[in-house]
Amino acid sequence: MRKPIFDTIRAQRGKGFTAEEVRAIDELLERLGIEKDDAAVGLTEGEPVPAATGTVGLDDAQAFFDSVRESGIFGSALKPDQVKGLEAVLGAAKAAGWSLAFTAYALATACHETAYTMQPVREAFWLSESWRRTHLRYFPFYGRGYVQLTWKANYEKADRELELGGRLNEDLDLALNPDIAAKILVRGMQEGWFAGDKTGERHTLARYLPTSGTAGVAQFTSARRIINGTDKAGKIAGEAVKFQAALEAGGW
Repeated sequence: MRKPIFDTIRAQRGKGFTAEEVRAIDELLERLGIEKDDAAVGLTEGEPVPAATGTVGLDDAQAFFDSVRESGIFGSALKPDQVKGLEAVLGAAKAAGWSLAFTAYALATACHETAYTMQPVREAFWLSESWRRTHLRYFPFYGRGYVQLTWKANYEKADRELELGGRLNEDLDLALNPDIAAKILVRGMQEGWFAGDKTGERHTLARYLPTSGTAGVAQFTSARRIINGTDKAGKIAGEAVKFQAALEAGGW
Protein backbone atom coordinates (compact mmCIF):
# COMPACT_ATOMS: atom_id res chain seq x y z
CA MET A 1 0.00 0.00 0.00
CA ARG A 2 2.90 2.39 0.54
CA LYS A 3 4.55 2.23 -2.87
CA PRO A 4 2.01 4.52 -4.62
CA ILE A 5 2.53 7.10 -1.86
CA PHE A 6 6.29 7.07 -2.30
CA ASP A 7 5.89 7.16 -6.09
CA THR A 8 3.59 10.20 -5.89
CA ILE A 9 5.96 12.11 -3.61
CA ARG A 10 8.93 11.22 -5.81
CA ALA A 11 7.13 12.38 -8.95
CA GLN A 12 6.21 15.71 -7.35
CA ARG A 13 9.70 16.50 -6.06
CA GLY A 14 11.54 15.09 -9.07
CA LYS A 15 13.98 12.92 -7.15
CA GLY A 16 14.15 9.93 -4.83
CA PHE A 17 14.77 9.61 -1.12
CA THR A 18 17.66 9.33 1.27
CA ALA A 19 17.62 6.51 3.78
CA GLU A 20 16.76 9.03 6.52
CA GLU A 21 13.81 10.34 4.51
CA VAL A 22 12.53 6.81 3.91
CA ARG A 23 12.60 6.07 7.63
CA ALA A 24 10.80 9.34 8.47
CA ILE A 25 8.06 8.75 5.89
CA ASP A 26 7.67 5.12 6.97
CA GLU A 27 7.26 6.21 10.59
CA LEU A 28 4.53 8.67 9.59
CA LEU A 29 2.73 6.06 7.48
CA GLU A 30 3.02 3.58 10.34
CA ARG A 31 1.27 6.05 12.66
CA LEU A 32 -1.44 6.55 10.04
CA GLY A 33 -1.97 2.81 9.83
CA ILE A 34 -0.91 2.45 6.17
CA GLU A 35 -0.02 -1.17 5.45
CA LYS A 36 3.59 -1.97 4.58
CA ASP A 37 4.65 -3.52 1.28
CA ASP A 38 7.91 -4.83 -0.17
CA ALA A 39 8.88 -2.04 -2.56
CA ALA A 40 7.84 1.39 -1.39
CA VAL A 41 11.09 3.19 -2.03
CA GLY A 42 11.96 5.13 -5.19
CA LEU A 43 15.43 6.07 -6.40
CA THR A 44 17.67 7.24 -3.64
CA GLU A 45 19.69 10.43 -3.91
CA GLY A 46 23.10 9.42 -2.61
CA GLU A 47 26.72 9.03 -3.45
CA PRO A 48 27.39 6.64 -6.35
CA VAL A 49 28.95 3.30 -5.49
CA PRO A 50 32.41 3.27 -7.07
CA ALA A 51 33.31 0.64 -9.62
CA ALA A 52 36.68 -0.97 -10.01
CA THR A 53 39.46 1.33 -11.12
CA GLY A 54 42.16 0.83 -13.70
CA THR A 55 42.21 -0.06 -17.37
CA VAL A 56 39.88 -2.88 -18.38
CA GLY A 57 38.58 -4.32 -21.62
CA LEU A 58 38.99 -7.28 -23.92
CA ASP A 59 42.49 -8.15 -25.07
CA ASP A 60 41.13 -10.78 -27.44
CA ALA A 61 37.57 -10.12 -28.63
CA GLN A 62 37.61 -13.19 -30.87
CA ALA A 63 38.34 -15.45 -27.92
CA PHE A 64 35.48 -13.86 -25.98
CA PHE A 65 32.94 -14.34 -28.75
CA ASP A 66 34.17 -17.88 -29.46
CA SER A 67 33.67 -18.74 -25.79
CA VAL A 68 30.17 -17.20 -25.78
CA ARG A 69 29.24 -19.29 -28.83
CA GLU A 70 30.60 -22.45 -27.23
CA SER A 71 28.73 -21.74 -24.00
CA GLY A 72 25.36 -22.25 -25.68
CA ILE A 73 23.83 -19.15 -24.08
CA PHE A 74 22.52 -18.04 -27.46
CA GLY A 75 22.29 -21.47 -29.00
CA SER A 76 24.84 -22.64 -31.54
CA ALA A 77 25.54 -19.27 -33.15
CA LEU A 78 25.47 -15.52 -32.59
CA LYS A 79 23.33 -13.24 -34.73
CA PRO A 80 24.73 -9.85 -35.84
CA ASP A 81 22.33 -7.95 -33.55
CA GLN A 82 23.40 -10.08 -30.60
CA VAL A 83 27.03 -9.29 -31.32
CA LYS A 84 26.25 -5.58 -31.55
CA GLY A 85 24.35 -5.69 -28.27
CA LEU A 86 27.17 -7.47 -26.49
CA GLU A 87 29.59 -4.89 -27.85
CA ALA A 88 27.40 -2.02 -26.62
CA VAL A 89 27.29 -3.39 -23.06
CA LEU A 90 31.00 -4.21 -23.11
CA GLY A 91 31.78 -0.68 -24.29
CA ALA A 92 29.82 0.92 -21.46
CA ALA A 93 31.35 -1.46 -18.91
CA LYS A 94 34.85 -0.67 -20.17
CA ALA A 95 34.20 3.06 -19.96
CA ALA A 96 33.11 2.58 -16.34
CA GLY A 97 36.26 0.59 -15.51
CA TRP A 98 34.19 -2.39 -14.46
CA SER A 99 35.46 -5.56 -12.89
CA LEU A 100 35.15 -9.03 -14.38
CA ALA A 101 32.19 -10.01 -12.17
CA PHE A 102 30.33 -6.72 -12.68
CA THR A 103 30.61 -7.02 -16.45
CA ALA A 104 29.60 -10.68 -16.52
CA TYR A 105 26.47 -10.00 -14.51
CA ALA A 106 25.48 -7.02 -16.64
CA LEU A 107 25.78 -9.16 -19.78
CA ALA A 108 23.70 -11.93 -18.22
CA THR A 109 21.07 -9.44 -17.06
CA ALA A 110 20.78 -7.78 -20.47
CA CYS A 111 20.60 -11.20 -22.09
CA HIS A 112 17.69 -12.24 -19.90
CA GLU A 113 15.80 -8.94 -19.92
CA THR A 114 15.85 -8.73 -23.73
CA ALA A 115 14.81 -12.36 -24.27
CA TYR A 116 18.27 -13.17 -25.66
CA THR A 117 18.03 -10.61 -28.47
CA MET A 118 20.64 -8.33 -26.84
CA GLN A 119 18.69 -5.43 -28.29
CA PRO A 120 16.89 -2.88 -26.10
CA VAL A 121 13.19 -3.74 -25.79
CA ARG A 122 9.94 -2.16 -24.66
CA GLU A 123 8.15 -3.48 -21.61
CA ALA A 124 5.85 -6.34 -22.65
CA PHE A 125 7.33 -6.03 -26.15
CA TRP A 126 5.20 -8.92 -27.37
CA LEU A 127 2.06 -6.81 -26.75
CA SER A 128 0.79 -3.63 -28.40
CA GLU A 129 1.22 0.03 -27.50
CA SER A 130 -2.54 0.12 -26.98
CA TRP A 131 -2.19 -2.62 -24.37
CA ARG A 132 0.57 -0.67 -22.59
CA ARG A 133 -1.54 2.51 -22.64
CA THR A 134 -4.47 0.67 -21.09
CA HIS A 135 -2.69 -1.52 -18.55
CA LEU A 136 0.43 0.34 -17.35
CA ARG A 137 -0.36 3.08 -14.84
CA TYR A 138 2.94 4.81 -15.53
CA PHE A 139 2.32 5.03 -19.30
CA PRO A 140 4.06 6.48 -21.33
CA PHE A 141 6.99 6.10 -18.93
CA TYR A 142 7.00 2.32 -19.25
CA GLY A 143 10.08 0.13 -19.33
CA ARG A 144 12.56 0.50 -22.15
CA GLY A 145 16.14 -0.58 -22.67
CA TYR A 146 18.41 -3.45 -21.71
CA VAL A 147 16.71 -3.21 -18.31
CA GLN A 148 13.31 -1.72 -17.69
CA LEU A 149 13.62 1.98 -16.92
CA THR A 150 10.16 3.01 -15.64
CA TRP A 151 8.35 6.04 -14.15
CA LYS A 152 8.78 9.68 -15.11
CA ALA A 153 11.16 10.54 -12.27
CA ASN A 154 13.50 7.73 -13.32
CA TYR A 155 13.58 8.90 -16.94
CA GLU A 156 14.35 12.39 -15.69
CA LYS A 157 17.13 11.04 -13.49
CA ALA A 158 18.67 9.09 -16.35
CA ASP A 159 18.51 12.15 -18.61
CA ARG A 160 20.18 14.26 -15.93
CA GLU A 161 22.86 11.77 -14.90
CA LEU A 162 23.82 10.93 -18.49
CA GLU A 163 23.84 14.66 -19.35
CA LEU A 164 21.44 14.21 -22.25
CA GLY A 165 20.20 17.77 -22.01
CA GLY A 166 16.52 16.87 -21.96
CA ARG A 167 16.64 14.67 -25.06
CA LEU A 168 15.45 11.59 -23.20
CA ASN A 169 12.64 13.53 -21.54
CA GLU A 170 11.49 14.74 -24.96
CA ASP A 171 11.86 11.34 -26.66
CA LEU A 172 11.43 8.40 -24.30
CA ASP A 173 12.32 5.97 -27.08
CA LEU A 174 15.88 7.26 -26.89
CA ALA A 175 16.21 4.65 -24.11
CA LEU A 176 16.01 2.07 -26.91
CA ASN A 177 19.22 3.36 -28.49
CA PRO A 178 21.79 0.61 -27.70
CA ASP A 179 24.52 2.98 -26.54
CA ILE A 180 22.21 4.96 -24.27
CA ALA A 181 20.50 1.80 -23.03
CA ALA A 182 23.92 0.35 -22.16
CA LYS A 183 24.86 3.48 -20.20
CA ILE A 184 21.58 3.31 -18.29
CA LEU A 185 22.24 -0.36 -17.54
CA VAL A 186 25.77 0.32 -16.30
CA ARG A 187 25.06 3.45 -14.24
CA GLY A 188 21.83 1.98 -12.92
CA MET A 189 23.32 -1.31 -11.75
CA GLN A 190 26.37 0.42 -10.32
CA GLU A 191 24.49 3.11 -8.41
CA GLY A 192 21.32 1.24 -7.51
CA TRP A 193 18.81 3.04 -9.69
CA PHE A 194 16.45 0.09 -10.04
CA ALA A 195 15.70 -1.27 -6.58
CA GLY A 196 16.21 -0.69 -2.88
CA ASP A 197 15.35 -2.41 0.36
CA LYS A 198 13.02 -1.22 3.12
CA THR A 199 15.81 0.68 4.87
CA GLY A 200 16.44 2.78 1.78
CA GLU A 201 19.74 1.07 0.95
CA ARG A 202 20.07 0.57 -2.77
CA HIS A 203 20.78 -2.79 -4.43
CA THR A 204 24.08 -2.22 -6.25
CA LEU A 205 26.66 -4.44 -7.89
CA ALA A 206 29.23 -3.66 -5.21
CA ARG A 207 26.78 -4.84 -2.57
CA TYR A 208 26.83 -8.36 -3.99
CA LEU A 209 29.84 -8.85 -6.26
CA PRO A 210 33.61 -8.40 -5.91
CA THR A 211 35.23 -5.32 -7.44
CA SER A 212 38.10 -7.53 -8.59
CA GLY A 213 38.43 -11.19 -9.47
CA THR A 214 35.66 -13.67 -10.12
CA ALA A 215 32.29 -14.24 -8.46
CA GLY A 216 30.59 -17.53 -7.67
CA VAL A 217 27.09 -18.78 -8.41
CA ALA A 218 25.79 -17.78 -4.97
CA GLN A 219 27.02 -14.21 -5.39
CA PHE A 220 25.54 -13.91 -8.86
CA THR A 221 22.25 -15.35 -7.59
CA SER A 222 22.01 -12.75 -4.83
CA ALA A 223 22.79 -9.96 -7.31
CA ARG A 224 19.39 -10.45 -8.98
CA ARG A 225 17.97 -8.14 -6.30
CA ILE A 226 19.60 -5.26 -8.18
CA ILE A 227 16.93 -5.64 -10.87
CA ASN A 228 13.99 -7.82 -9.84
CA GLY A 229 14.03 -9.59 -6.48
CA THR A 230 14.75 -13.27 -7.01
CA ASP A 231 12.95 -13.75 -10.34
CA LYS A 232 14.92 -16.27 -12.45
CA ALA A 233 17.90 -15.55 -10.20
CA GLY A 234 19.48 -19.00 -10.54
CA LYS A 235 19.14 -19.13 -14.30
CA ILE A 236 20.70 -15.69 -14.77
CA ALA A 237 23.49 -16.60 -12.33
CA GLY A 238 24.36 -19.65 -14.42
CA GLU A 239 24.65 -17.50 -17.52
CA ALA A 240 26.72 -14.94 -15.63
CA VAL A 241 29.22 -17.70 -14.82
CA LYS A 242 29.46 -18.52 -18.54
CA PHE A 243 29.91 -14.86 -19.48
CA GLN A 244 32.57 -14.53 -16.78
CA ALA A 245 34.48 -17.45 -18.31
CA ALA A 246 34.18 -15.86 -21.76
CA LEU A 247 35.47 -12.54 -20.43
CA GLU A 248 38.42 -14.36 -18.83
CA ALA A 249 39.12 -16.07 -22.15
CA GLY A 250 39.10 -12.67 -23.79
CA GLY A 251 41.53 -11.22 -21.26
CA TRP A 252 39.17 -8.84 -19.45
